[in-house]
Amino acid sequence: MIGIVLAILAPLIAMLIKLAISRKREYLADADGALMTRYPEGLAGALEKIARDTEPLEVANKATAHLYIANPLKEHKGKNARGWFANLFETHPPIEERIKKLKQMA
Repeated sequence: MIGIVLAILAPLIAMLIKLAISRKREYLADADGALMTRYPEGLAGALEKIARDTEPLEVANKATAHLYIANPLKEHKGKNARGWFANLFETHPPIEERIKKLKQMA
């Protein structure tokens, strides 16, 4: 019985781990970019400009969303608009959090 439950839950858990790693890599890329350029305010400003763009990219889909700097699907607006549980299934951390962390580096 336990084996059946684990067989059902294992793919879900693996996907959640993969998405969490993707979100952590976004933070790491932001930090590396800030260290490389020595200008975290500039990177935060660039993310703010990207966040202001409300039009979804027509060529983007869920399979390619992880390749973009910010979520190209623009499905939700605002910090935690859909709650923390829905954010577990996102490939990108909230852009507001990324901007906040970059501004803290300054």
